[in-house]
Formats: sequence, C-alpha cells, structure tokens
Amino acid sequence: MNNWLNNFFAIERNHSSIQRELIAGLTTFLAMAYITVVNPAILSEAGMDFGAVFVATCLAAALGSIAMGLLANYPIALAPGMGQNAFFAYGICIGMGHSWQVALGAVFISGVLFLIISVLPVREWLINSIPRSLKLGMAAGIGLFLAIIALSNGEVVVDNPATLISFGDLTQPAPMLLMLGFALIAALTARGVVGAVVIGILVVTVIAWGTGLTEFKGVVSAPPSASALLELDISGALNVSMLTVILTLLLIDVFDTAGTLVGVATRANMLDADGKLPRLNRALLADSSATAAGALLGTSSTTSYVESAAGVEAGGRTGLTAIVTGVLFLACLFIAPLAQSIPPFATAAALLFVACIMVRSLADLEWDDITDTAPAVVAAISMPLSYSIADGIGLGFITYAAIKTLAGRASECPLAVYIIAIIFALKFTFL
Repeated sequence: MNNWLNNFFAIERNHSSIQRELIAGLTTFLAMAYITVVNPAILSEAGMDFGAVFVATCLAAALGSIAMGLLANYPIALAPGMGQNAFFAYGICIGMGHSWQVALGAVFISGVLFLIISVLPVREWLINSIPRSLKLGMAAGIGLFLAIIALSNGEVVVDNPATLISFGDLTQPAPMLLMLGFALIAALTARGVVGAVVIGILVVTVIAWGTGLTEFKGVVSAPPSASALLELDISGALNVSMLTVILTLLLIDVFDTAGTLVGVATRANMLDADGKLPRLNRALLADSSATAAGALLGTSSTTSYVESAAGVEAGGRTGLTAIVTGVLFLACLFIAPLAQSIPPFATAAALLFVACIMVRSLADLEWDDITDTAPAVVAAISMPLSYSIADGIGLGFITYAAIKTLAGRASECPLAVYIIAIIFALKFTFL
C-alpha cells in the first residue's frame, strides 16, 4: 500500500512522506472544520433546514476534496465557500426575495458554466498568463486575508463604526488563547517539531474544554436525517432576473479559485519553471464539478479553500493531503459533536501562523520596478479589507493594466491581464 500511494501521488518526488501527508490532511481539516457549523447557520437564514445543510456541507467538502486529490494531485481541499454562502442567503434569498430552491438552481447553473469554461483552454490561458508579481501579491493577500479572519475569530480585532476595526479586549480568554496557540505553533515549528500546527490547535482546544470556555459535546452521533438532495429549482433560475446573480456567482467562483490555487501553489513551490501551474485544467475540473455537485446536494458554491495553506505549511505537497481531508469530512457526518467542540480561537491560532508564512512572498517582488510591485501590493491589501479574494484580484488586475499602460509599457502587460481587468471593471460597475 505504501508503495502504491507513493507511486500514485509521487510523494517522494514532491519531497514529502505518507506520514507528513496524513498530518497535513488532518491539519487542513481542523482549520476548515468550522464550515460544518457556520455554513448551515448562514443558509438556515434563507429558510433551509440546518441538519440538511450540515449533511450537504460535509458531503460537498468530501467529494470536492477527494476529486481535487485524485484528479489534480494538489494538496488543496474544497468546501462551501464563505462569502458565497452569505451572498446566497442574504443577497439572493433575503435581499432579492428568491426561494432557496431557485438560489440552488442558480448555483448549479453557474457551476455548469464554470465546468464548461474549465474544459475550454481559455481559463487555463487566463490563469497561466497572470504576471509573477501578481501571483506573489495574491499569495500575500491570501495570507493577510487569513490573518484578519483569524484575528476576528479570536476577538483580537472587532468591528468599530468609527474606524471600521479596532482592538478587542485582549484580557479576555479568546484572544489570550489565540495568541498562546500562535506562539506555541511558531515555537514548535522553529524547533522542527512535526505536526506543530495540529499540536497547537489541540492544546488550545483542551485548555478551552478544561476551563469551561467551550463545551465538549462528545465524539460520535448519527448524522441528521434531513436532506436537501435534488431540491434545487433550475427552471426558476432560468429567468432574466437571475442573469446577474448567475454571473456574479460565476465570477466569484472563478477568481476565488484562481487566487487560492495560485496562492497556495506558490507557497508550496508547485509552480513550474515558467511560473505556471501544472495540471491546472484538472484542478479546475475538480473545483467546477464540486460546485455543481454541491448544488445538487443542497449547499451554496463549493470552492478551493485558503485554509489549505495550513496543510501545506504542515508539509502537504500532494493530493493525498486533500483526500485525507475529504475522508475526515465524511467521518464528520458521524463525529459532528467532536468537530463542533473545537473553538474558533483554536483554529484561528493556526490560520494566523500560516498568514505570517504566506505574507513573506512579498519579499520576492522586484521592488525596483514600481509598475510590478504597486499592483501586487494593492491586490494583497485589498483582499482582507474587501473581505473578498476575488475583488482583491480584480483591483490588482485593473491597477496592473492601468499603470503599465500609463507608464508607456503596455507591451509588458499580457492580453489576458487586460481581459480580466475589463471583466472586473464591468463587474464593479454593473453587478
């Protein structure tokens, strides 16, 4: 079995080991487990059954992650995306008044369109044409995005009507345990301890259980019997009024995926000699298929997860990492109480550590060329501040095209950059 796994996933060629891949898969799962609770909570606001969405979330994450591992051999896990689920519930259903069945139909159609685009060479050409500076900016931006998520989940930063964000009460248990977990993970990593991220998460979790900050809800339970399988309304989504909704879902999914794939792959040193992503078309097929399948199962758009960077930092370099994560999401159907017992500030410690690692990609920018560095920095800082990977990417592309053109260096700007810049300019204007 070890030989088969090593040959199939090219583990040794990717400078990894089976043990390291298993630990990485567990690390990614722990960093993503919150979605099994958060996604049902958000979609239930649209009238969906909490238990049905819980089952759909676990199944969509499992199928998407396993597909990514088998098809593309990437250590990138998938699950229903944050942001997409909020747009589903508060934008499409509550804001526009559409039923959740119609919203699922729109997600399915966007997934099919995504699949068609992924089969065609145009999307691979678009992503592989991204300049190196923007790829580095995306990786750093995802790191900053993870940082603000982590600090928010740990109540280190809170919303403020005057300054947008401000410090929370750092004397409270949540921020103190977050910083303790973060320091422990960093220190163990510096000492070369294998599984430092997992150890940090577990230590903080056990402290939270022991002090009563988080309830230990048990280990095993039967999955909910409710189901939203095939409850989507495709005919209702095939309406002129839903056109902008479908296009918005498509754009978010396409460029969220692009940003995550590029950012995580850059951190994992998976780009080839030309700075391109190998097996990109397979990764896109896995991601787009997961969106369509997720809609059939009964959840919002499924996408590649930035939290996969936690597994990469733990040593994951192949699809075995993603498959382990997917299997754990399947198991989560039966160990939901345990997954729900992990406090958000415990996983936040891991995300903050990964954020610090990813931000250092900015050091590889050619800082003497402002036409390259300025757009990369704009993309990086826009992701956390807009709370959207896709919007940060869009602003980065628009800035890159504008600066290169105004500097008289339009020939250095690939055609794909102009196309993506125009697409996002239209999105920001009309969608």
